[in-house]
Amino acid sequence: MTRDDKFPIVYSLLLIAVFFASPISSEDDFDALLKFKSSLVNGTTLGGWDSGEPPCSGEKGSDSKWKGVMCSNGSVFALRLENMSLSGTLDVQALGSIRGLRSISFMRNHFEGKIPRGLNGLVSLVHLYLAHNRFSGEIDGDLFAGMKALMKVHLEGNQFSGKIPESLGKLPRLTELNLEDNMFTGKIPAFKQKNLVTVNVANNQLEGRIPFTLGLMNITFFLGNKGLCGAPLLPCRYTRPPFFTVFLLALTILAVVVLITVFLSVCILSRRQAKGQDQSQGHGHVHGQVYGQTEQQHSEKSSQDSKVYRKLANETVQRDSTVTSGALSVGGLSPDEDKRGDQRKLHFVRNDQERFTLQDMLRASAEVLGSGGFGSSYKAALSSGRAVVVKRFRFMSNIGREEFYDHMKKIGRLSHANLLPLIAFYYRKEEKLLVSNYISNGSLANLLHANRTPGQVVLDWPIRLKIVRGVTRGLAYLYRVFPDLNLPHGHLKSSNVLLDPNFEPLLTDYALVPVVNRDQSQQFMVAYKAPEFTQQDRTSRRSDVWSLGILILEILTGKFPANYLRQGKGADDELAAWVESVARTEWTADVFDKEMKAGKEHEAQMLKLLKIGLRCCDWDIEKRIELHEAVDRIEEVDRDAGGGQESVRSSYVTASDDDHRSSRAMTEEFSLM
Repeated sequence: MTRDDKFPIVYSLLLIAVFFASPISSEDDFDALLKFKSSLVNGTTLGGWDSGEPPCSGEKGSDSKWKGVMCSNGSVFALRLENMSLSGTLDVQALGSIRGLRSISFMRNHFEGKIPRGLNGLVSLVHLYLAHNRFSGEIDGDLFAGMKALMKVHLEGNQFSGKIPESLGKLPRLTELNLEDNMFTGKIPAFKQKNLVTVNVANNQLEGRIPFTLGLMNITFFLGNKGLCGAPLLPCRYTRPPFFTVFLLALTILAVVVLITVFLSVCILSRRQAKGQDQSQGHGHVHGQVYGQTEQQHSEKSSQDSKVYRKLANETVQRDSTVTSGALSVGGLSPDEDKRGDQRKLHFVRNDQERFTLQDMLRASAEVLGSGGFGSSYKAALSSGRAVVVKRFRFMSNIGREEFYDHMKKIGRLSHANLLPLIAFYYRKEEKLLVSNYISNGSLANLLHANRTPGQVVLDWPIRLKIVRGVTRGLAYLYRVFPDLNLPHGHLKSSNVLLDPNFEPLLTDYALVPVVNRDQSQQFMVAYKAPEFTQQDRTSRRSDVWSLGILILEILTGKFPANYLRQGKGADDELAAWVESVARTEWTADVFDKEMKAGKEHEAQMLKLLKIGLRCCDWDIEKRIELHEAVDRIEEVDRDAGGGQESVRSSYVTASDDDHRSSRAMTEEFSLM
């Protein structure tokens, strides 16, 4: 055979190889699904699985005629066989060869036996739903060790027994775990995940102390376990040995004796010092001279903008001097005066912060940071070198003292990487001060919209995505710890998002709706600009989602929603037009802020996030996505940006995109599902 004769044969073989190689992944999915079906007792209920057609069809491979199969780009990414009366022993080993599989749901069927065989082979699985079947038996403690991508695990409504697998507590991305209504025994393992939202173990047979990291979750997640104790349930009781009890009692008595001795020594020393002061100068001039001199020294350093802060300091000093002088002359304080004395000091709500007095703070050199509808913010430089921010609130006069104290202490107990902690507060009927740490990077609004200074960091795409993720994580935490609050944040906007040195966002002014006067909160707070309030006089937990959506659009486009500066109802008209203009914009890179300097490889990610933002601020509150869905989708934005791995809520179907007013301009290329 000549060389010329061989060439057509080789060419033909190459064409055949290319032809058969192109649908390899689809054929693998086809074979795997049929093999899985053959393991089911009543698999005939699966409509379309015997049609002979591939599981993924359509122009872009995103359609499927196979019942319960969901596709994207020609690959199966979810299997949703719910409420189909399927029974027998479930074996998912065959599904391990489907590389794109991210979510499986067999909820509300009649499967029985142990946990499905081959489950640990689905290492790319993100969501697992086996709830409300008849599974039973113990689960191997290391079953989930290799499934590092898992975010949601739902095993509720079965008959699982034994200990909760410790490998669940080590899943790095876990956000939801539901083990309710089973027969698990033993202790709850440790959970240290940063973004964990739900761990529901209600109605089992668990015992011991609830891990500290779960102490702020809803109390209903732990009910029905007689042996559990610790927050959020009742405190644990300890049975100590008699020797230890006697030793502890002796130690307590010794400590009391030492404290009494120290107290008496201090009292004697204080009397001697007081006598020396009375001999050297008149008693009534002490406070006036000390505070007057300090105020004079600091007033020389203060700027013209801080006059209000100085006036507040002077008023406080004068009140202190008058009350203290009167108390010394009469010989004691009345109960009413004692209560007022309690109001003349800072109340610290955290034990991990340096303490200082109200006078130390008000004597510090002050710089005005800004002024808003509620009042003004000041940066106070303490004598120790530390800087704090003092926010003066004018419209909190309708709440009682005890109620205000309780709410501030509740806020002080919050702990999350994306919340700026409250350090202390000061209470007067007519005004309140809230104190927090000073963050040198300033607010997101300043970095997005202010004139750029030399050397200032540009907020590129990775930083902005990091900011959006941090904001949603902080907001999700507020939703978890305030399940009964209609507006867990209430005032989410770019000026209330600070950035730490690593550009991790810190939410401020959160959870203040319960303590702000109703009229002023409706006039000034961002959540009350949502359409459901301006049109129907109502808010819901999705009103904060509206604010999140506006913030996402602001971060991506670099446009400032200027109507937030306006007050009262009707201020959302410009914002409505602004959101609609974004939705109608040509879907090209021109819609994004040029300062992000994002490359072509990031365009799909940015378009995904833009669509999520539009879904968050849908005008129809019933169609607006919920916060947990927004969190899921934002976490998945830069993972498999080509569209193969979107965050799938296989058991929580949302309305189609065509039904959403703010998403109507979307093209099919960048649809989320």
